[in-house]
Amino acid sequence: MSSSDARLHQKFPILTELQINDALRFAIREPQRFAAGEVVFEVGAHGAAIWLVLDGAISVVRRDGLGREASIGSGGRGHFTGEIGLLGGRAALAQGKAGPDGCVAVPFDAAHLRALIIGSADLGEIIVRALILRRVGMLESDRVGSVIVGHRNDMETVRLQGFLTRNGYPHSFVSIDEMDDETRGLIERIGILDEQKLPLMICPNGNVLEQPTDAQAGIFLGITPEIDPLKVYDIAVVGAGPAGLATAVYAASEGLEIVVLDQRAYGGQAGASARIENYLGFPTGVSGQALASRAFVQAQKFGAKMGIPLQVEKLDCSEPDQPLRLVLTTGAVIQAKNIVVATGVHYRKLPVETAGQFEGVGVSYWASPIEANLCKGKDVALVGAGNSAGQAAVFLAPLVKHLHLVVRGRGLEASMSKYLIDRIAALPNVTLHTDTEVSELQGSKQTGLERAVLRHRSTGSQQTVELCHLFLFIGADPNTQWLSGCVETDEMGFVLTGAALSKDVEREWLVLPLETNRKGVFAIGDVRANSTKRVASAVGEGASVVAQIFEAITRG
Repeated sequence: MSSSDARLHQKFPILTELQINDALRFAIREPQRFAAGEVVFEVGAHGAAIWLVLDGAISVVRRDGLGREASIGSGGRGHFTGEIGLLGGRAALAQGKAGPDGCVAVPFDAAHLRALIIGSADLGEIIVRALILRRVGMLESDRVGSVIVGHRNDMETVRLQGFLTRNGYPHSFVSIDEMDDETRGLIERIGILDEQKLPLMICPNGNVLEQPTDAQAGIFLGITPEIDPLKVYDIAVVGAGPAGLATAVYAASEGLEIVVLDQRAYGGQAGASARIENYLGFPTGVSGQALASRAFVQAQKFGAKMGIPLQVEKLDCSEPDQPLRLVLTTGAVIQAKNIVVATGVHYRKLPVETAGQFEGVGVSYWASPIEANLCKGKDVALVGAGNSAGQAAVFLAPLVKHLHLVVRGRGLEASMSKYLIDRIAALPNVTLHTDTEVSELQGSKQTGLERAVLRHRSTGSQQTVELCHLFLFIGADPNTQWLSGCVETDEMGFVLTGAALSKDVEREWLVLPLETNRKGVFAIGDVRANSTKRVASAVGEGASVVAQIFEAITRG
């Protein structure tokens, strides 16, 4: 069997009779019979079940927002439908119909599917692998998911593409300036081609959103789950970077009820890294997106609730004898016995007057494949001297014509790992500008960024370089404004925990190493004062905080 045949068999396995009988122990209800051609599940259905075929067959097609379809396949006895998004309650991306002879199938909702995966490890491994491979196949395919219509270099279009990409949601892009006659005809028939309303997002079920926010897109596409405001969770984690995801995996696997909230996407800043090469167990490196995606699936496998994109406005700790309350920007409230702060940091902006007008259309704070594709064969500049900057430079250099690496210091050695320094030195199209800063950006909203003026800090001499994009990795500040009045921070805003807390305050309980001055509120990862800014450290703190929460529960 070739590797491609083996992969296809893993993607669409046929369960044996023993495995079918094992799976039936976890089914929601009795098998259902469908007539020939009858719809079993529809594109866009929220809370769609995964169906195990017992007799006949189910034919599955994927469909995008313009109604364009492509066959995924047809499966008989022992086949099962679905992809990994359904494990987290996301909307269905495909339609299933009973075959020409009808079918008999049994459904598994997300809760019963998780019970099967955990209760039958060998069978669960087969199912999870297949569901992941199917999702990957959809991300690499056309005619599936939403369709974004807009101008290629428009800031809002790029933002929307980035949101869907970071959240692993399949989509396609139609440039209003480059579409073919067939696509134009499809869009015009919907009657939505209005320049003033771009970008548009056409959902798989045909709904059209004009200039949607990330939150609106998340709701309509079934990315954002419904969260019960009356429920009191054991743990609520704010931030779905490596630290928050690790907390979710370890807490959920121990049976704690946990919800994880993030205003953008899972993965945090690490999720935007093109390649992480110093993370244990990945000798050839791993992309931040791949690492975060695996952790995201793993957390959902154990039953963690993932609330994305949901933004926390403030922590309400005004009633010490009641559950802690997270107030969202939507006005909704989430209650939890323990809060884990894992909000990380946000990138600092360039102190140049015109920088704001180029954000999203020439200035970026990360280097994802979307931005890289916009810069192919062109000149770019990157500002920063840390590992994130080094990883971005190594990722971008092979794709662009020339890369200017701008650093304020006299070199890279003080803040960048040696393997990255060596790799950058070997790149023929990278120019390192030391003791240098960007003093001016030139261009317009219509043409985008065109040039940058670089100023040597010691001599004051200036150099103008042509470029289409500027990538900024110039440090970060903690995301802690939502904690105001509740949690003690240092002078820079990073959260103080354990031994770092003020010594002149008497407390009625023994504060744990990752606990803040507020009982039941913990902080981990980059947002914590004196933390090690590495993915491995964040993951380690995610595991440690769960153990400490168990200790706090025992403490009472």
